[in-house]
Amino acid sequence: MTSGQYFRRGMRDGIPICLGYLAVSFAFGIQAMQAGLTIFQATLLSLVNVTSAGQFAGLGVMSAGGTMLEMAATQFVINLRYMLMSTAVSQKLKESEGTLQRLAVGYGMTDEIFAVSVSQPGELSPLYSYGCIIVSVFGWTLGTFLGAYCGEILPAKIVSALGVALYGMFIAIVVPRATEDKKVLIVALSAVILSSIFEFMPIVNMVSSGFRIIIVTVVVAGAAAILLPVEEEGKNG
Repeated sequence: MTSGQYFRRGMRDGIPICLGYLAVSFAFGIQAMQAGLTIFQATLLSLVNVTSAGQFAGLGVMSAGGTMLEMAATQFVINLRYMLMSTAVSQKLKESEGTLQRLAVGYGMTDEIFAVSVSQPGELSPLYSYGCIIVSVFGWTLGTFLGAYCGEILPAKIVSALGVALYGMFIAIVVPRATEDKKVLIVALSAVILSSIFEFMPIVNMVSSGFRIIIVTVVVAGAAAILLPVEEEGKNG
């Protein structure tokens, strides 16, 4: 397969990811405007970060007036998985690929791009990753721009109504999975309960929003890893 064919196949595989990103990043753009960002700031944020959960959590930290330490810790915890994914994908690249190539592939590493990258047979061509990343990041950035633009020109009531779409998106992601897997259901409910404790219990409700996200993520994910480990595929036959 030629370099051009690898690139075009990456772009083709990135189209479904791009379409999925449009809807989610549109909601992010609206929320970014509600958090006080400009259209340019919101769009640039998506272009250079490309991390849905991290960006939404970052908006929460900014809206709550969190510190840089809270922001850094939040992003580290939420995005730590991308480092592991990038490390795994780098094993599929040729040993001759340089550091810049590996960094470029790591820039666009998301859950979806990781999934299509590791599913490629044999060695992974950086050009395949570039094609997939370009199309996917375009969708993520364009959706943010459109959401932020609509958030600026539409009436406040409509923008507020569209903001509800964000919660609908999370429900659409979590609920179907939770109904199929009791472990996911337990983790989701545990996160809700612990978050509610931080919100309503005296003294602990004084913890800032940014550190609440960090604590809830670490405690619930850590407990789930110990008490509800995911069985390896090989053990299931």
